[in-house]
Amino acid sequence: MKILVATEKPFAAEAVDGIRHIVEEAGHELVLLEKYTDKAQLLAAVADVDAMIVRSDKVTAEVIEAAKQVKVIVRAGAGYDNIDVKACTERGIIVENTPGQNSNAVAELAIGMMIYMSRNQFAPGTGCELSGKRLGIQGFGNIGQLVAKKAVALGMDVVIYTNEVKEKHQRWKATFSLEHLYSSCDFVSVNIPATPFTKGCVNYNLISKMPKGGCLINTARKEVVCEEGLEQALSERPDLKYATDIAPVRYAEFKEKFGKQIYATPKKMGAETAEANMNAGLAAAQQICDYFAMGCTKFKVN
Repeated sequence: MKILVATEKPFAAEAVDGIRHIVEEAGHELVLLEKYTDKAQLLAAVADVDAMIVRSDKVTAEVIEAAKQVKVIVRAGAGYDNIDVKACTERGIIVENTPGQNSNAVAELAIGMMIYMSRNQFAPGTGCELSGKRLGIQGFGNIGQLVAKKAVALGMDVVIYTNEVKEKHQRWKATFSLEHLYSSCDFVSVNIPATPFTKGCVNYNLISKMPKGGCLINTARKEVVCEEGLEQALSERPDLKYATDIAPVRYAEFKEKFGKQIYATPKKMGAETAEANMNAGLAAAQQICDYFAMGCTKFKVN
């Protein structure tokens, strides 16, 4: 089988070497399309391959239509909203993700952003410590659980919004009310996927309920935060702050208007560590090889 790695933002060289080893050891051929600059390049590359590994690359209905032989697509990462899952399903193409492989990198970034915002973005002036502050976690999957553990180690009190406490110990409290989570926590870390049910769910009603000096941290997707609601809350509450790994559509305007109330990384950095790069790439390659060898679809999302 011919397996394409299509990455506008490439894997590290070591990860590519590892992917190649897994693919070729299983008797398949690896094809690389890295740093492509035009959709036409992607359309040409998918024409004769049997599987695809992508990162944040857009796998649209047009790409799927051009991929006549593709049987499985794996997104090296947890989120897969960059793939047209409906179009894949209609074509009988299996879509998988690699949950957990990037989680530690994203969790560490969330903690780093809390420190950055609590210390005035490292500008002169008196900041505050995380120890003793209360952190709310919206989304208690792989990333949320790691953020909680790291926050507890820093001396924070943690409250999670969940319908199921996944670990049977007393390291944090649980709440079934988002309103309570936001109104009682100094920081809130958003770790939820972008779905029709979650887009825009972090709205004015929630953000405006945060305590004085409250800070919202988003390492998920920009679509889950309502920009209009965020703007209104930051306008009415100069004490509130927002840090995100995914810049809002109107970030330049927001930055000019709100200054140090808001911060966005220059480009999505959640999974940008050597370790996460390696873990997600190797997992994606192994999952494809397992599918062709045994029909394994453990991480299928459609």
